[in-house]
Amino acid sequence: MIKHVEGSNDRHLVFLYTLSTCVWCKKTKQFLLDMSVKYNYIDVDLLESAQQDKIMSEISAVNPKGGFPTIVIDKTKIIVGYQPESIKETLG
Repeated sequence: MIKHVEGSNDRHLVFLYTLSTCVWCKKTKQFLLDMSVKYNYIDVDLLESAQQDKIMSEISAVNPKGGFPTIVIDKTKIIVGYQPESIKETLG
């Protein structure tokens, strides 16, 4: 379910909600990897229906439109979509 990616930049708690088929999600994962950011992620579309419903409720709480990718940083900062400048500014 939740996957972990190691990185030397571990100053922030980073969680990424993604879809396995989403180009922007893949770009965001690669961007975090290139920045050597330690993060956890979940591919929502690969979950079983009941789990998907639970996770979509979590996403809706922080991102009412439910877009992907949704990045939650330190449980307070939300970035929706592929936004490398915002990510870099927040995690820099």
